[in-house]
Amino acid sequence: MPDILDRARTKVLDGGTGLSEAEILEVLRLPDADLPALLQLAHDVRMKWCGPEVEVEGIVSLKTGGCPEDCHFCSQSGLFASPVRAVWLDIPSLVEAAKQTAATGATEFCIVAAVRGPDKRLMEQMRAGVKAIKEAVDIQVAASLGMLTQEQVDELVEMGVHRYNHNLETCESYFPNVVTTHSWEERWSTLKMVRDSGMEVCCGGILGLGETVEQRAEFAAQLAELDPHEVPLNFLNPRPGTPLGDRPVVEGKDALRAIAAFRLAMPRTILRYAGGREITLGDLGTRDGLLGGINAVIVGNYLTTLGRPATADLELLQDLKMPVKSLSATF
Repeated sequence: MPDILDRARTKVLDGGTGLSEAEILEVLRLPDADLPALLQLAHDVRMKWCGPEVEVEGIVSLKTGGCPEDCHFCSQSGLFASPVRAVWLDIPSLVEAAKQTAATGATEFCIVAAVRGPDKRLMEQMRAGVKAIKEAVDIQVAASLGMLTQEQVDELVEMGVHRYNHNLETCESYFPNVVTTHSWEERWSTLKMVRDSGMEVCCGGILGLGETVEQRAEFAAQLAELDPHEVPLNFLNPRPGTPLGDRPVVEGKDALRAIAAFRLAMPRTILRYAGGREITLGDLGTRDGLLGGINAVIVGNYLTTLGRPATADLELLQDLKMPVKSLSATF
């Protein structure tokens, strides 16, 4: 057993304290031969500090495409020659998507908009949409609308939005290589306002943007400092027409190593499978991740890319004897 795994067992599994940035880096540098032991330790940590339940979530885009920001991985940017075009979803369609999500057994429904931050029209759409969803279906409503003002944070709380997603995407030192139209610090400011408001903070990012293994460790440590309720972990699915459209896909073993490392950095956090797992891990790797630290999934399709069928994920959870978290347990 490598020394870092012995230390992690004592510090994280026994003590419930996450690894430091230097220790996360040691984990990320472990050879393939140690991957089974690493995944088992991460699974043990997840089971002890989070339990066996898996939180299931569906997402829908209220406003797709036409975003003014230049996030280099994103096909929804209006600055790139992407096939994605601006589309607004009407309220009946939003409610129907929430109903379909709830029918899978999901407890979370996240409304997403491709914007720098919400304007008056979008906030009005959110207010009408959240109200209609709450009247029609029993599901928790989350939102992801970009950078917020304090007034907008307060409005979302008043609407009944219980969780807000705003990804840092990558570590602070690498962020300028990925986004130039706003700063990492602006995202961090929104996250602090959300946390102080009492809404749950959902914050993760994308691996495979070109960051080094050292920067991957930096990112995990910065997320741990933020202490979000949930961390969605995406793997780059290169999109045609974007600046990162030609980047290689993350190797499956590297993705599993990262999943385990992020779990050891944040033992009590909801660690959610998000975009890119299908092409990075496939069916077998998806199973391995659920046995290596993951305890939440997004089911169905993502914003502009296809995901696994919801039934496939739910059948896998049943096969692994991992119960889906009930709605009452998320309050």
